[in-house]
Amino acid sequence: MEKTHSIVLFNQRQIRRFYNEEKEVWYFSIIDIVEILTDSSIPRRYWSDLKGRLKNEGSEVYEKIVQLKMAAPDGKLRETDCFSTEDLLRVIQSIPSPKAEPFKLWLAKVGYERIEETEDPELAFDRAMKTYLQKGYSREWVNQRLKSIEVRKELTDEWQERGMKEGLEYAILTDEITRAWAERSVKDYKKLKGLKKENLRDNMTNLELVLNMLAEVSTAEISKKKKPKGLENNKQIAKEGGFAAKKARLEIEKQTGESVITSKNSKLLKAKQMPALPDKNNK
Repeated sequence: MEKTHSIVLFNQRQIRRFYNEEKEVWYFSIIDIVEILTDSSIPRRYWSDLKGRLKNEGSEVYEKIVQLKMAAPDGKLRETDCFSTEDLLRVIQSIPSPKAEPFKLWLAKVGYERIEETEDPELAFDRAMKTYLQKGYSREWVNQRLKSIEVRKELTDEWQERGMKEGLEYAILTDEITRAWAERSVKDYKKLKGLKKENLRDNMTNLELVLNMLAEVSTAEISKKKKPKGLENNKQIAKEGGFAAKKARLEIEKQTGESVITSKNSKLLKAKQMPALPDKNNK
């Protein structure tokens, strides 16, 4: 299990964290969070009491504790209770601290929006459009990105129909598609763009997005015709769908003389799309 040591600041206070390369998940030290939210001089005792209460209550969060070796103040690595971002936010709800309120309000807002989106799925697309535009993406790119979400949903619905399990098997099949059309794994593709936790599609150019969509929609259509059974047969279909997009990619590269696969990530894409600021000395 590969991990990356890192420190993140919250109100100028340090929080230790680990990044799991394989799972693409950040894990945070709960002791550091408790110390910040409670201002306790003995955060370990506070967490020990809270952990005991969670266990006695049969809380699912207790079962999500992950122990990882993190650097202690003396520089030595010691086992530390950690949580993923999602589980950490659930634990914070159990801490009666004014500093936790912004997290609780955010959680309530997100939860309410999810309920609304379940009743009216179009709201999810409207919110996604607004969020991407606020981040600085062009409207053209956003339209492509939202279309890619629709295509992806159709593909995962087909995988579900074929008996594939969400999570690991979806990831394996996605990797097969990417290897076929882009000739590199998802992990290598993200490495090329300097990504870790970030979503790969959010860091693709318009052309990369279009070809990725072609690969996924081709996979879905082939699967509907051949109705594969089992992971290995579905992997073969994923390769066939990816190869369809690879042919298009190679033809484009032949005509343009440039590689479709680029190291450009969202920062470079948005910088290119944002209008230049006027020169104050040249009115």
